[in-house]
Amino acid sequence: MAKNYAILGIDMFGKSVAETLYALGQEVLALDIDEKKVASIVNNVTHAVQGNACDENVLAQLGIRNFDVVIITFDKDIQRSILVTVLCKEQGVKFVCAKAQSPMHAKLLTKIGADKVIFPEKEMGERMARSMVSENVLDYINLSADHSLTEIRVPAEWQGKTLAEIDMRRRYGLNVIAITFEDKMNIAPRPDYMLRQGDLLFIVGSNADIAKVSKL
Repeated sequence: MAKNYAILGIDMFGKSVAETLYALGQEVLALDIDEKKVASIVNNVTHAVQGNACDENVLAQLGIRNFDVVIITFDKDIQRSILVTVLCKEQGVKFVCAKAQSPMHAKLLTKIGADKVIFPEKEMGERMARSMVSENVLDYINLSADHSLTEIRVPAEWQGKTLAEIDMRRRYGLNVIAITFEDKMNIAPRPDYMLRQGDLLFIVGSNADIAKVSKL
């Protein structure tokens, strides 16, 4: 079932989020005060509107309270980011996701009611650093402060062995949730699955345990 999203701020990040949500079949409204930015996205969202997100009357006219999720992208203008977050919560928005530029900014957003705070640049930096440290790590997603979902190449010493033989949960504290080979995905692979060169493993576990395996 499609949800209604409002993206407040059409910077590169906001535009990417809006267009992706729309491509996934969601209802998307994009708002920005810059006419050129609005024109650049008008064909790739449900509605593109020029207006000032800091104006509570503009938000009310858009029916901002009726959106399932509002995403605020004004991270470079902290005062504006905070004001728009407050206005959205005051008008009854159920879920506000705000982009932050620093831990202090994130703390302020959380205190004034943001339901989720994101650090796209920080997260991308961490992902790049992990992939550069280990050639086996292709991608990862933080699940919590200490645990991640990570995509790795199968280490050479595991090739030709079954998952049961490797016994990853007992020996490494990790769970394999899926394996891909040549664009085909095997969800919840059986213990007798034999690993081979070219397999990509999706593993879940603590960051410390994942770091150990990535060095194999």
